[in-house]
Amino acid sequence: MEQFVDENGKKVELSFEKGRFEQESYHVLVICRYEGKWLLTRHKKRGLEFPGGKREPGETLEETAIRETFEETGGMIKEPVFIGEYKVYDHPPFVKTIFFAEAEELIKKEDYLETKGSVLWGGDFSGIQDDSSFSFIMKDRVVEMALQRLFHLGITI
Repeated sequence: MEQFVDENGKKVELSFEKGRFEQESYHVLVICRYEGKWLLTRHKKRGLEFPGGKREPGETLEETAIRETFEETGGMIKEPVFIGEYKVYDHPPFVKTIFFAEAEELIKKEDYLETKGSVLWGGDFSGIQDDSSFSFIMKDRVVEMALQRLFHLGITI
């Protein structure tokens, strides 16, 4: 298990094992690709980030990943792959599940809810620390380590 402090000064624990935390996950982060580029969303307040959000009653985490990706980007994914989970020691603490998915289609929508829709990013994320267009969520070690995990799993990124 990895531990670090995030961009907001909160303690974070990251694990690549399912069910490592006693607390149940009600949030998802979907590291997503479309046609060889990263599929991001432009959150109205936070900036560029991967899609994600809260699980609704009766949903599985996989269903949440599929719904949130579509709502925030118009991206159609079918089988999100579990990558890991992380716990943020906020008030109250919460656990978020990380998935990877390839979008099969990108549908233009009238409304992207709390976001301004999709952004395709062709670069890496090494130079975003000082880039205010990116969300704080993209700048801590969760995304960096999840991308490393994808590489180790043999998932082509």
